Amino acid sequence: MTDYVILAAAAFLAGMIDAVVGGGGLIQIPALFSALPNVAPATLLGTSKFAGIWGTGAAAVGFARRVRLQWSTAVPAASAAFALSFAGAYTVTHVPPDFIRKFLPFILLAVAAYTYKKKDFGSIHAPLHVGSREKLFAILVGGGIGFYDGFFGPGTGSFLVFLFVRFFGFDFLGASAVAKVVNVACNLSALMWFGYSGHLLWQLGVVMAICNVLGSLIGIRLALKHGTGFVRKLFLLVVSGLILKTGYDAFIG
Repeated sequence: MTDYVILAAAAFLAGMIDAVVGGGGLIQIPALFSALPNVAPATLLGTSKFAGIWGTGAAAVGFARRVRLQWSTAVPAASAAFALSFAGAYTVTHVPPDFIRKFLPFILLAVAAYTYKKKDFGSIHAPLHVGSREKLFAILVGGGIGFYDGFFGPGTGSFLVFLFVRFFGFDFLGASAVAKVVNVACNLSALMWFGYSGHLLWQLGVVMAICNVLGSLIGIRLALKHGTGFVRKLFLLVVSGLILKTGYDAFIG
């Protein structure tokens, strides 16, 4: 029972952070591995995906109701992410992702440094692409991040936010809204494989999903109330946490 309470609290906090800038897995996945050390890693990842998809879905709906969501980017990116995330989830059951592990902290460090240095980064929503060019870029970003999410995963939401700001000209709020739609596609695709292969704790997943949704609803309110500046600051905080966590896992843990 104590484990369920801890994991429910972790899911709530993860949902709140994930709704704004992504990175909820930074809290939710370590909590699962710590509370249930004897459960297969794939099962814990599948359970986390099940809980996360409900919170991310709630965030996507919440943003779509209150923010002008760039569907012309979101739909092709989400479609590509869905296809490639399944491929990534299948691949990780056959090929260990160890070669990515040591590169990830440095990639995240570059993302944080760029965002911090560019003080006006993500402050203005001025889309850079239209028509077929927009769709092509969306497919490339969605497909690449989708495969990464299914194969490895840490920081997926944060990477999406950064890429939509940097390469599409969105502000942080708009980028976060589109990222949620793509994230839902990633999670759904990977979850299909984890569920099919039996790597899912359904009862625990339902409890965590409810808490994840509740946290997500609060996260949306915070993002909309405080705007792009708040999202940017939280983004930098989450990415900094990801750098420490992935660096520890790669070189110490």
